[in-house]
Amino acid sequence: MNSELRLPDTSGMEIEEAKQAIRAAIRDRRKAKAHVFSDEWVEPALEFTYGLKTVACYVSLDSEPPTSLLLDALADSGKTVFLPKLGPGLTRAWGEYRGREDLAQLAPGRPPEPSGGALTNDILRSVDAMIIPGLALSYAGQRMGQGGGWYDRALKTSGVTHRVAQMIFPWEFVNVDLPQDEMDMLVPYALLPDGLVATRAAENL
Repeated sequence: MNSELRLPDTSGMEIEEAKQAIRAAIRDRRKAKAHVFSDEWVEPALEFTYGLKTVACYVSLDSEPPTSLLLDALADSGKTVFLPKLGPGLTRAWGEYRGREDLAQLAPGRPPEPSGGALTNDILRSVDAMIIPGLALSYAGQRMGQGGGWYDRALKTSGVTHRVAQMIFPWEFVNVDLPQDEMDMLVPYALLPDGLVATRAAENL
């Protein structure tokens, strides 16, 4: 399996231009489908959340590290799991996971969402750990997301847990600085198929 990720030279670019160039390269790598994964993240995720009661996670799209088996494993271990969903007026909210059969795609291009009430980011104050998506994470903890800013805003919620891991493919954990602006939040852990790795951001917790 070719695990090489070639990032473009973004020197001289403005921050947002550099981000878009890196996102495009990573998305192209994901579209290549040169990988086959299914349940590899389950054991590391269960270790990461061991002894905890409440976890925020997400429903993966086809191009992302798969969370279907992971969500079931978290729920089967007795944890309450919250997933992203759209709230009133297309606000970003959270809903409780009640099994795969409860998930439904409510908006084009969005992942399936749980039924039930829409909870604001305030619910994150009760969450013990977060497993979040993203396109890349640096050894320093610099995060490259999809560009919507939702998770950066969620991580800025007052009282949110510091036990946050970004779930990525192995080649997306990179030893280079990723472009950042004032909205970007550092992430202390990379959740990889072969285990959990602390970034340098974890040293400040």
